[in-house]
Amino acid sequence: MYKKILITTDGSAVSQSTACAGVAFAAQMQAQVLALYVAPEYQYPVYVEIIPPNYPSEDEYRVAMSKAGAEHLQAIVDAAAKAGLDCVALTEFSDSPALKIVDVSERHACDLIFMGSHGRSGWGQLLLGSVTNKVLSHSKLPVLVHRLIEQPEA
Repeated sequence: MYKKILITTDGSAVSQSTACAGVAFAAQMQAQVLALYVAPEYQYPVYVEIIPPNYPSEDEYRVAMSKAGAEHLQAIVDAAAKAGLDCVALTEFSDSPALKIVDVSERHACDLIFMGSHGRSGWGQLLLGSVTNKVLSHSKLPVLVHRLIEQPEA
């Protein structure tokens, strides 16, 4: 049914558990996995006139965040390999992770976006916003939202 599934992670324990569930789902479909970590864009310090010497350059920041992204994505890559699935891991940069997730899913011709929900409700959801809700409202693709019954250990 699904041939290419985008699985997202933000590196948190909840997100990693969701990503592993996504790989298990992809294995049932024998689908290719596209693993995605969206890192925030580089921010120049706005509170000083001169950039401090210990502040990372934009290139240093991108290298460090690409390395962090690869570390966050490794669990998905390993789980996909163990399940015998093709997997491509990407780290992208954006200050709007939901829109980047939708963009990547379209650019890479995915059939489904698999992502988690932290389960916030009421004021927490209203005040904090939700990447999952934004993806649901902007995506033309189906989005499978996985909700954990128990919080995973860090």
